[in-house]
Amino acid sequence: MLLNQILEFNENFVKNKQYEGFQTDRFPNKRAVIFTCMDNRLVDLMPRALNLQNGDVKMVKNAGAMITNHYDSTMKSILVAVYNLKADEIFVISHHDCGMSNFQMDNFMDLVKERGVSEETIANLEKDPKEWMEGFVDVRTNVKESVDMIKSHPLLPDDVVVHGLVIDPATGELELVERGYESE
Repeated sequence: MLLNQILEFNENFVKNKQYEGFQTDRFPNKRAVIFTCMDNRLVDLMPRALNLQNGDVKMVKNAGAMITNHYDSTMKSILVAVYNLKADEIFVISHHDCGMSNFQMDNFMDLVKERGVSEETIANLEKDPKEWMEGFVDVRTNVKESVDMIKSHPLLPDDVVVHGLVIDPATGELELVERGYESE
């Protein structure tokens, strides 16, 4: 069982003080926040491809690296990083071959039902899933839309720059979509 394996490993990790190499304070060394996808292929690859060490940046993740409104939890995390944790650059980094690319709501709802969620429960949701469970068609457009959503937030200070990139989850190669410095 995975939980037992994690707990056993963690006990040894702490006992052997393996945490010592990761100690840092809460302020990002590079004064930046990276907003990216939760894709497991990026967990180790992205920090290595961007030359990031523990403590360098704040990392915020969600499915698809998508911000669809100014008041979701992702935007809250970004604003906290800017105001409370001294970040002054934001990097939106999506990736090729994302599971949210061409996301099919009907297929998703079929999976929900297969896992035992009843039609009644679905019908009684506060919001129609079609209003908030959305994907994207083009990764570059998705990055631009998330960058624009962040930049247009009324609480984001003018001196914070927002960049947009796409990473290849196989090689780590970055493609620049929007250079924040140039849009000032």
